[in-house]
Parts: sequence; structure tokens; C-alpha cells
Amino acid sequence: MAPVEEDAMVPKKDYDNLRHMYDCINVEYVNLRQEFGEIQNENKKLKEELQNNKYSYLSVRNNTVQFLFLTGITTIIFDWLLKKLKGNVEKLTEILTLGDHLLIVLMKLRLGLTNTDIAFRFKVSNSTISCILRTWLPSMAKVLKPLIKWPSKTAVLKNMPKSFKKHFKRCRCILDCTEIFIDRPSNLTARAQTWSTYKHHNTVKYLVGITPAGAISFLSPGWGGRVSDKQITKQSGFLDLLEPRDDILADRGFLIREELAAYGATLRIPNFTKGKRQLPANEVDTSRQLSRVRIHIERVIGRWKNFKILQSVIPVSQVDLLDDMVNVCGALTNLCKSVVPR
Repeated sequence: MAPVEEDAMVPKKDYDNLRHMYDCINVEYVNLRQEFGEIQNENKKLKEELQNNKYSYLSVRNNTVQFLFLTGITTIIFDWLLKKLKGNVEKLTEILTLGDHLLIVLMKLRLGLTNTDIAFRFKVSNSTISCILRTWLPSMAKVLKPLIKWPSKTAVLKNMPKSFKKHFKRCRCILDCTEIFIDRPSNLTARAQTWSTYKHHNTVKYLVGITPAGAISFLSPGWGGRVSDKQITKQSGFLDLLEPRDDILADRGFLIREELAAYGATLRIPNFTKGKRQLPANEVDTSRQLSRVRIHIERVIGRWKNFKILQSVIPVSQVDLLDDMVNVCGALTNLCKSVVPR
């Protein structure tokens, strides 16, 4: 027998309780929906902030001071360089633009950051940064190498600063060597070849030449730190660039007078005082004048090493990239205003 309608109805007291529970749940649901919406908005804002905090070419290019600090060059030179590189390089990840790739390389050189640091800043993996450096640095060195040029004698004379004209008007080049620290190699032969008794560290040594006007005109390939300045000069190809009546300015460590003479060039170094109680007045004056102009190469090397990668200790795994780093930094240094007054 089917129940009558009255028997099937929920008692009023139970109905009221259920209704109250429903209203409470409904209010709680509305509140949760509102809270969920607020969390979504907050999450969106955080994502936008995170994206804004991520390093990228577009995020830093409008801050002139920051951009110069990060890269060592202006946005104008950056855009010129990026244009020159197109066709010689490629994007290695869709996450980053070509401008981001170049920014990564320049930040590595300018600030001497570890690959891990750069990876955190750009929100990519360590391996991506390593791949970018290994792909882009050789291409950049190839494109920028023409900026490190051995100028003609006529060009050197035309741009000779006043400080050289009186005593050193035949100066073609000022020479010096500089060393860059590397981690100690595990290979015993490499360890011995790169040990510098002067620096008391494993190093790679470079022969650097500048014009009287302050432009880097010669950069040798890297040599192990134990090699002498004389040996690098003889075997780096520098001597083949000389012409008769060239004057080469250097410090006392360059014992290359005979090697230069074979090419008709003259070595100008400060006079030795060893074995002499006192130098003649004319030799003192010449040495003083020489020191005043020779200091320009130390200033150029100092500016060159404003690219902090050249002041850091290079890991053994990156030593094969060091020549490319050196040439890129040298070329970019030549794009800056000269340290030698005209």
C-alpha cells in the first residue's frame, strides 16, 4: 500500500534545519568563490611581477645606466652588434629572443657571472646558458675581430697624439703582456705549462699591442703562463707586422732588441740602472718621458679588464673559449672613447 502524501512529507522541524544548512552552505560557497577569484587575481599579478623581474633585453634596455653596467656598451652599439651578428648566430631556445642571447653573453663578459647566476636571472637551465656561450662567443669573435686592426704607418702618424710627437714620433706600437688566471688543470703537463712564477698561479698569457692613439692593434693567442714575453713576441706573428724605422715601446722585461733590429725596428725601453751609480741627466729625462707615454697601455689593459671575466679565475672547462672572450672584450674596448688625449 502506497504511503499517503502526509506520511511522505519531511517534518517541518527537519525541513527548517535542512533549509538552514543549505543557506549556510550557499553562503560559504559564495564566500569561497569570491576568495578563489581573489587568489586568481593575486596569482596573475604575481606572474606578471615574476615576468617583469625576469632579465630580458626589453626589460633593461630603457635604463641607460643599468644597461651600461650590465653590458659595458650602449644600446646603440648593442643594436649595431645584434644586426651584424644576424645570419651568423641562431636562437637556441624559444624562451629567449636573439637580444636576450646577446645580453647573456655580454653580462657573462662584463660582470664575470657564473653560468648558474645567469640561468637564475633569465629563468633557464645551466645547460642553456652554456650552449649559448659556446655557440655565440666564437661567432662574436669572428664578427668583431676586424675591430682589432694593425693600422698602416700613415694612419698611425695621422692620429699621433701630441704627447708622442716630440720624443716618440716614430712610435708604431706600445707592447705589454698580461695574464688571466685559470683553475689548476688536472693534467700535469698543462699544469706545468700554465704555471706563472710571476703571478704564483696558473695563467694564460697574452701579448697586447696598442697604437699611440690608444687603440688595441694586436692581441696574440693565449700562451701558457710559464712562457717568456720574448718567446711570445717571437712566435705570435707580431714581428711580421713591423716595418723599417718603427719604434716599439715596452718595459724592461722585453729583451727583444735584436729580434726587432732584424726587421729594421727599434726597441725603446727605460734605461737600466743596474751597475750604474747614477744615470746621465739625458737618460733620466728620456726614461721619464718614456714612462709617461708607456703608461697608456696599462690604462688600456685596465679598461679592457673592466670586462670582469678577464679578472676572474676561468674554469678549466671554459679555457678553450678564452681566446674568443679576449678578442670580443678587446674589440668592444676599441669601441669606447680612447684613454689617450689627442
